[in-house]
Amino acid sequence: MWCFARRLQPASRRVLLPVLLLSLGSSAFAGSPDWLREVARQPLPSYPDDVKGVTLLDEQITTVNDKGEIKTVHRGAYKILRNSGRELGKVVVFYDSSTKLTFLKAWSIPPQGNEYEVKEKEAVEMNAFDGELYNDDRMKFIQIPGSDPGAVVGFEYEQKHRPDVLQDYWTFQDTIPVRKSRYVLNLPSGWEIQTAWANHAKMEPTISGNQYVWEVNDLPAVKHEPGMPARRAVIGKMAVSFFSPSLRDKAQISWKEVGTWADQLASSRRVASPDIQAKTKELVARKTDFLEKVRALGAFAQRDVRYVAIEVGIGGFQPHMATDIYANRYGDCKDKVTLLMTMLKEAGINSYYLLVHTDRGVVKRELPSPWSFNHVITAIEVPSSFKTDGLYSIYEHPRLSKLMIFDPTSDFTPAGYIPPSEQGSSALLVTGQGGELIDLPLQPPAANQLIRTAKLRLTADGGLAGDVTEVRTGEEAIGYRAELLSLQVPQRIKKMENFLASFLNGFSVKDYTVDNLNAYDKELVVKYSFVSTGYAKNMGSMLLVRPRVFGSKSEGIIDLQERKFPFELEAPTLQTDEFDIQLPAGYTVDELPPPTDVKAPEASYTSSTKFENNTIQYKREFKIEQVMVPLEKLGELNGVYRQIIADERNSAVLKKVQ
Repeated sequence: MWCFARRLQPASRRVLLPVLLLSLGSSAFAGSPDWLREVARQPLPSYPDDVKGVTLLDEQITTVNDKGEIKTVHRGAYKILRNSGRELGKVVVFYDSSTKLTFLKAWSIPPQGNEYEVKEKEAVEMNAFDGELYNDDRMKFIQIPGSDPGAVVGFEYEQKHRPDVLQDYWTFQDTIPVRKSRYVLNLPSGWEIQTAWANHAKMEPTISGNQYVWEVNDLPAVKHEPGMPARRAVIGKMAVSFFSPSLRDKAQISWKEVGTWADQLASSRRVASPDIQAKTKELVARKTDFLEKVRALGAFAQRDVRYVAIEVGIGGFQPHMATDIYANRYGDCKDKVTLLMTMLKEAGINSYYLLVHTDRGVVKRELPSPWSFNHVITAIEVPSSFKTDGLYSIYEHPRLSKLMIFDPTSDFTPAGYIPPSEQGSSALLVTGQGGELIDLPLQPPAANQLIRTAKLRLTADGGLAGDVTEVRTGEEAIGYRAELLSLQVPQRIKKMENFLASFLNGFSVKDYTVDNLNAYDKELVVKYSFVSTGYAKNMGSMLLVRPRVFGSKSEGIIDLQERKFPFELEAPTLQTDEFDIQLPAGYTVDELPPPTDVKAPEASYTSSTKFENNTIQYKREFKIEQVMVPLEKLGELNGVYRQIIADERNSAVLKKVQ
């Protein structure tokens, strides 16, 4: 799904590759540059033991000529503090056919004083991305010698390119502390700039002639926190657009202009060939209902057009011609959307290009930029007379009426649903009038259900056996269906056994079946039986039985100490369990667990346990209503989780009948 113009990121940045281990034996002792020695001499504050290193300098110098051609010099320096910081000595530079790498060197200043230099000819060149049929993205990798605790490592490279968009992007936070991050922009006389900021207050540059300089100092590390939003959604960043009167159309300073750029790239590719027209007619034949037509065409784009990316030059962010996509039966996300929109038009259905990011929160309304996106989906116009009950991906547009959001790259997501990562995100709706940022709907809990019912029998020796039915809809079905379809039948049973193993002892699974596995727009039904020994604990004349037999609803207690970021849940959901446990002859209930009823704005949980007709009847409901829990609300969410954990551990006490 990472298909939308990865090459769009304007400045090829250094990244860490902790699993890539290469050695370069030809590195020689040499002197490091003055700028690196200068930052290496600067005193540092003390850092906690878990800080592996610190960024001493992250500097990007962008120089633009009057033709819009750009030269970028990027310098970086790091002090390695711990053994885990050795990875800071790994340098990666990305480039492609439109970007020329003109200089690359790296150095280290070990604590013992022997300096190392690595030249570009010693770098390892390789493909930048796997999983694509072909692209022209390349990278050069350097492992800097002497990258040991106490060492200062640094690099410098220069690139030249002529961009399609006159906008640059500066990110100035990292997973380690940053002492200084600096962005320098040199422009021709008479050029203008406009900046947009996210996750940081707007800063005015220092201006000297035609040079603009922004600098931030002593930024804390963006530490990983369980459940935190994507890193790109929380780090400080600036987009700067620069333009002259003659090149104003290449600068995108509003969402409308970003949409105009995307429309110019994509709209001309949606041309139907006779073969496309014939196939469309075949797929919608005898279908008079709007939704039936969309499902037929959408399923074709999802499953008959293989996901294969071929990205060369402008093809990194411009789709191929619909005729080629259809003939080859493959393409990436923007290709799938292009073919689907072409076929929808042939079927008399209007649709729109929709740019999104697959990590919620990355797209910021205050920062218009084409670099905000990595994925393309579509918005399909719904006829005004069509009833949308049961469709959970409807966006009510004030001018275009109802739009049904659909992702043809998500193979198992049927029309009417949106993949969880896209729900509640901002997306750019592209029309002939430009771009408009909209907020995609967050589906209600009832759209994604897991309903588990079990009829079970307890034996006097503590064994438990019975039949279970699990009914899944929406995302609960989509994700589980995708897993099952990737497995053979024995592996599917093994998956169920792995699940039960966390809750049962000495068990075996029998009569395992799956209904509607290939009917993607229907509920997924899994049925199975099991036999388990030693479920109930024998306490003399009593038995302890946990009414909640299996399944856990808690994410675990969230550590709030020093936490900085919200907690992100995957998707709204409604999950219910009903366990009926028939008692063995000669036993009755002495004590039942208390009911549970706890609510927070984002999640709620209720449970009850009754005893009727010699059967313990346990019921519970877990509901998630929101996916982004603000920091100040995490205490309430923890309160819900604590109650869930306590309820899941509670036991009923059984006694022998006298």
